[in-house]
Amino acid sequence: MKRKLLTACLAAVLALALGGCAEETAQQHQGTVDAVPDKGLEVMGNHVTYDPNHLVNGGQPVTLDWWLWDAPDLFGQMADAYMEIHPNVTINIINNPWDGFWTKLPLALQKGEKGPTLFNVHNSYQHLLLTYMAPYDIDPEEMQEDFFTASSHLIDGKIYYTDFGVMTGAIYYNKEMWEAAGLTEADIPKTWDEFREVAKKLTIVEDGRMVQAGFNYNGDFQNLMLGVPYQFGGTIFEDDMKTASFTSEGMLKTAQMLKDMYRVDGIGSEDFGTDAAQSFGQGQSAMVYRWGHFYGYMNTNYPDIEYGTFEIPAVTENPFAYDRYNGEATPGINKNASPAQLEAAQDFIRFYLANEEIQKELCMYYSLFPANNALRDDPEMLKNPAIAAVSEHIEDYIWPGPMPSTLEDNMKIAAQDIMYNDKDIEKTLKTAEDIVNVDLANIDFTSAENLYDKYGREE
Repeated sequence: MKRKLLTACLAAVLALALGGCAEETAQQHQGTVDAVPDKGLEVMGNHVTYDPNHLVNGGQPVTLDWWLWDAPDLFGQMADAYMEIHPNVTINIINNPWDGFWTKLPLALQKGEKGPTLFNVHNSYQHLLLTYMAPYDIDPEEMQEDFFTASSHLIDGKIYYTDFGVMTGAIYYNKEMWEAAGLTEADIPKTWDEFREVAKKLTIVEDGRMVQAGFNYNGDFQNLMLGVPYQFGGTIFEDDMKTASFTSEGMLKTAQMLKDMYRVDGIGSEDFGTDAAQSFGQGQSAMVYRWGHFYGYMNTNYPDIEYGTFEIPAVTENPFAYDRYNGEATPGINKNASPAQLEAAQDFIRFYLANEEIQKELCMYYSLFPANNALRDDPEMLKNPAIAAVSEHIEDYIWPGPMPSTLEDNMKIAAQDIMYNDKDIEKTLKTAEDIVNVDLANIDFTSAENLYDKYGREE
């Protein structure tokens, strides 16, 4: 009976129209005194559990501001679900634009109880936020049992935030072009050699002019360069986890392979538009490599294109890692908040982590593979092609840590020099490596590659 009551409560709240304003919804709660500890609700969760049958802050009113930069209605529904259980807690959703968010937030976190108690985290800004964050009051071992990426967020034995879902790359292919080339599902390639042969069949050249690219990576060269080299057994960073390595064997082989796909195989061209995503949507390219947000892009801009997905090919049957991933993070807690706010924030985080329905909503919204192990086989989620493509080997993807933007920025410049200016691969990557390492020397950064399960282990 208790589970039915809780499910009904959450379902009613999560069914709120997305058109409603999250801030207005939160403000409907006036912080009434809660004198009912036993809510008649069942404990949620597996290893990280949440028992709703208790008072928060002794039932006395307490207000939390929650800063974020996206999806205020969706996150507001979560706050509403919590406030339905604990009516003495008011959670105000404060939606700030991304531009300026990372300048304003560190300053606001210094204001104690007048600043945000909760705030959404992007791991690339961990270096700015960690000094203001309180660790979760949850056993890290319990979190690692429930969330397969939690171990990569351990800092001195504590976890300050983790992932509710992860995003990575996959191959998207045009089903109509696939069929026209005489290909079937049996032809979905597992290796890069197989992939290149399939791409040749999908390439169409008329009167010496390419009219259909078998594979288009224009605009994504740098993304492939920061993921595929892991397949060769190397890493982006040296053993010190602070020095970038752009001239490893894996990097050089990946760059040469990509260049050969265009120059030797003729399955694409750097002159075939600058945006592979747009080319795919316009029916000009048969295959592209994109990350999970491409699902939303296609639904919004090119809903009539019928496409499928498959996992990125590998150089060997069991690579060190298929690719890198990036996680979408759970909220941080401001350590400078008042004791009452900290108690409520810690309680909310436990509610958040134990609530599978909330995490499912988030992962489906962002096309993320769920970090919560209990959701990985959810049939509804696996209908999403971005999620389904990586479901088989998701634990064989690596998080390099909150990578500073200098890596992607300088790899993109290197990619342009290699493809458009025909510069020497090794010299170009060495130049990019030198620039990146000068930048890294001036910031407090440590890669998380050595927290990957296979790191340092001989295959």
